[in-house]
Amino acid sequence: MFTSSILAASAALISTVAAYANPGACSGDCWTHDPAVIRRSDGTYFRFSTGNKIGVYSAPALSGPWTLKGSAVPAGSSINLKGKDDLWAPDVQLIDGTYYLYYSVSSFGSQDSAIGYATSKTLDSGSWTDHGSTGVSSSSGKAYNAIDANVFVTSDGKKYMNFGSFWSDIYQTPLNSAGTKSSGNPTQISFTSSGTHAREGAFMYSRGGYYYLFWSEGQCCGYDSSKPAAGKEYKIMVCRSTSPTGGFVDKTGASCTSGGGTVVLESHGNVYGPGGQGVFADPKYGAVLYYHYVDTTVGYADGNKKFGWNTISWSTGWPVV
Repeated sequence: MFTSSILAASAALISTVAAYANPGACSGDCWTHDPAVIRRSDGTYFRFSTGNKIGVYSAPALSGPWTLKGSAVPAGSSINLKGKDDLWAPDVQLIDGTYYLYYSVSSFGSQDSAIGYATSKTLDSGSWTDHGSTGVSSSSGKAYNAIDANVFVTSDGKKYMNFGSFWSDIYQTPLNSAGTKSSGNPTQISFTSSGTHAREGAFMYSRGGYYYLFWSEGQCCGYDSSKPAAGKEYKIMVCRSTSPTGGFVDKTGASCTSGGGTVVLESHGNVYGPGGQGVFADPKYGAVLYYHYVDTTVGYADGNKKFGWNTISWSTGWPVV
C-alpha cells in the first residue's frame, strides 16, 4: 500500500510537470521583457521589447538567430510624463497597410500613465514616427492604470484597446476607425479582488467564434531580491467570450470580472514566472503563444529574462501548450 501510494503520487507529479511543453528554441539575442512579435510579408520576424526605448529585434525564423537592431522610439515619447524615456509593454499591429506600435509611458507603481503610439511602413528600426498619446491615460483616483495596451481589430474593422495593470485590473476602450484615439469610455473586462489583484498584459485572440482574453497574473519582477511565495509568481491566464467586448468566462464558467480565469502556462521545470504574453498565427507552426520567462538554470534577475514560445493546441476549445 505504501509503495502504491508513492507510485500514484509520483505519477501525479509527472503528469503535472509534463502538462506544459518546454519553450521552443531561441538563438542569438534572446533577452526580452513583455515581447511583441510580428512576421513581415517577406518572412522576417520582428520582436519588440520593453527597454531601450522599445528595442527592435529581427530574425529569419521564430527560433532566431535574433539580432538587436535599435530602438523604435529613440528620442523618447512626446508624452510629457515621467517615464517618457523608459517605454514599456509594446504591442504591434498591422492596420490597413501600416504598422502601429502602442507603448506605455509610466513609472513603476505609479498611476500617472498614458498609452502612446508610433507608426511605420516597414517595422525596421529608424522607420518609426512617434505620434504621442492615444488619449488613453490615467492619474490618481481613476479606477485603472493606463499601461499594457493591446489593440484588437474585429473582422468587420472595429477596433478596441485592452489595457490595465493593478488598481481595478483590465479595461477596454473602443478606438476610432484609424486605431489612433479612444472613442468611448473604458469598461472593466477582467478583475479579481484577491491579493493584490495584479492582472495585466491583456492580449485578445479570436478563433472558432470565440474571443480569447489572455493576461498575466502575479508578481512579474524582482525575483532575485524578493521571490514570491510558491504559485504567486507570474503566470498566463485566459477567459473567453462570444463577444469581443465582454461576458468573458473561464473553463468552469466563472466570470472573468469576478475572479475567474483558467491557467494557460505557469512555472514548470526550469521555466519560472512566464508572462508578458501574446499570440499570433504563424504560417509554419499555427497559433503560437509567446512570452518572457526566467530560466532558473541562468538566474532570476530581470536582466536574465528570456524569450519563450510554444505552439497552441485547441482540441478542447481552450488553449493548451
